[in-house]
Amino acid sequence: MSIHLGDIAPDFTADTTKGPISFHEWIADSWVLLFSHPADFTPVCTTELGKTALLSDDFKKRGVKVIAISVDDLASHNLWVPDIEEVNSVQVDFPIIADPEKKVALLYDMIHPNASEKATVRSVFIIGPDKKIKLTLTYPASTGRNFTEILRVIDSLQLTANYKVATPADWNNGDDVIIIPAVSNEEAINRFPKGFTSIKPYLRKTPQPYL
Repeated sequence: MSIHLGDIAPDFTADTTKGPISFHEWIADSWVLLFSHPADFTPVCTTELGKTALLSDDFKKRGVKVIAISVDDLASHNLWVPDIEEVNSVQVDFPIIADPEKKVALLYDMIHPNASEKATVRSVFIIGPDKKIKLTLTYPASTGRNFTEILRVIDSLQLTANYKVATPADWNNGDDVIIIPAVSNEEAINRFPKGFTSIKPYLRKTPQPYL
């Protein structure tokens, strides 16, 4: 099954290190970061989940719930968590889904046979409060993810969900944004009181709205 942007995130029930969940109920009205790792007790994964835990406050202030998954069982997850906490000097406060039967992994197309027939790839899904997929990323097993970039994307997605703007290349929180072409100049004058600069008729920049 392929997951496309704008699709409703598939619902499921699963056991996690924080107890059983029904995914859509667990999401409630929050943003969600769902990400998979190839296996417990592996070096890159230990650093990734540790980094996620270190960024806990950054996710929370954005209203983002974090949840991880691999095809290891719950006993394995529970044995591994102390290693993550020790190596990274953190407390893992987010749930890790146990998926030994690969039900969720297959539902979200996290197993790529040409990479591995057994393990999940490093998939990333950002899901909005409307339960729709807002972003997908896939990394190979050998490459740890840049979670600062994931936070940057969340900032962009949340900004554009609330204002009629897009974010340009290499945008960071606080930089100027782009007014979408569907907004006329007349509407832009009212909508963006800080003003805007027309670089081309189709390219207009304005200061980030909520700063």
